[in-house]
Amino acid sequence: MSTSGMPASSQGPPAKRVPSVASVRPAIRATGGVTYSSQPQTPKPQRRNGEMVFDPKAFLTQTGLGRTVLSLKTHESAFAQGDPADAVFYVQKGQMKVTVISKNGKEATLALVGAGEFLGEDSIVLAHPLRLATATAMTECELLRISKAEMVRVLHQEHALSDVFVAFLLARNARIQADLVDQLFNSSEKRLARILLLLAQFGKESKPETVVPKVSQEILAEMIGTTRSRVSFFMNRFRKLGFIEYNGEIRVHNSLLNIFLQE
Repeated sequence: MSTSGMPASSQGPPAKRVPSVASVRPAIRATGGVTYSSQPQTPKPQRRNGEMVFDPKAFLTQTGLGRTVLSLKTHESAFAQGDPADAVFYVQKGQMKVTVISKNGKEATLALVGAGEFLGEDSIVLAHPLRLATATAMTECELLRISKAEMVRVLHQEHALSDVFVAFLLARNARIQADLVDQLFNSSEKRLARILLLLAQFGKESKPETVVPKVSQEILAEMIGTTRSRVSFFMNRFRKLGFIEYNGEIRVHNSLLNIFLQE
């Protein structure tokens, strides 16, 4: 998961807990509004030279053996800190936030995770049996829950999925390094601009989304390591300069990149 250095801590309301999917059968609606697909689908196989070809896109978008689709409402959690680390999640739709809670109850936001990214992947790469963070929906989300056993099996057998997963891990590692450099050397104003550009997906191959998911100033302050009042000051400044539109939702313009060209 990506981090923004050591974010400032703040008190936040606890996320709604979602029951373990191990105890929930398909087609049964769990408490808290989490639903599970009742019609497992098998990805349509592809053939190449008469042989079956594994399709990682189909694997990550459809239900099947060891794979269940979860629908989360805003503020519901996919997993909580201290839960068993027994699955990997693939975000199909929506925006999740990853948080940690200290012993004295303070909550800090580590990362925001969007569609096309994995969540809880440390259950594969680490031997720790419990979750070290909480993943909570910021918007309505759809996640593919892949059991640890199934994920490990497919990673060993299908190089196509291994390539996708390794590329994701490398990209996340590069993001963590960039976050650390950003935290150490850039001003809080530049750190805020960078977070907004990342939320708008500037720099990715796909077309940027100018309207970013709703995110509070408290969360932005946690992620860049400053106070809410400073975030409010910078947001108003960005708006006056025409870099963003901010009226309930945040619309980011590519002119925000000018912040990085300033001395």
